[in-house]
Amino acid sequence: MMKFTFNFDKFIRIIFYATILFFLISQINCSTLNAATMIKNSPISVTEELRLNIPAKYKKVWLEAEKQIWEPWLAKQEGFIGRKIFYDEEKEQALLLVTWESRQLWKNIPMEEVKRIQDLFERNINSTLNLSKYPFQLIYEGEIYSQQ
Repeated sequence: MMKFTFNFDKFIRIIFYATILFFLISQINCSTLNAATMIKNSPISVTEELRLNIPAKYKKVWLEAEKQIWEPWLAKQEGFIGRKIFYDEEKEQALLLVTWESRQLWKNIPMEEVKRIQDLFERNINSTLNLSKYPFQLIYEGEIYSQQ
């Protein structure tokens, strides 16, 4: 038969180290969660980043449609600060940077409304170029934050 002996000092050490370990693990997770929440609900401005393939032969029509359709619509949106458009002639790619007062104001825009404007934009492009299929491809969509 085995004899059971209780070592109080060893028991206290185990409880002490387990408490420290639990505290450290919970702090790491809380910090991560707090940081993610802060970014998503932060009043810090956010920039929407869009990259598209725009064949050079369609660049002028694309820019005109951006100016006629997206520009006035964006200007009416709460939280819209501004937009910059860049074009890489070599890669035939466009970069659009749309800046918003906050991520929350940007994401409050109903997706149905964005889709409606995008459909209007695509119909305009197809009609102007006399195409049956929309010629531009979205390569990347993301968000970036100013680092100060």
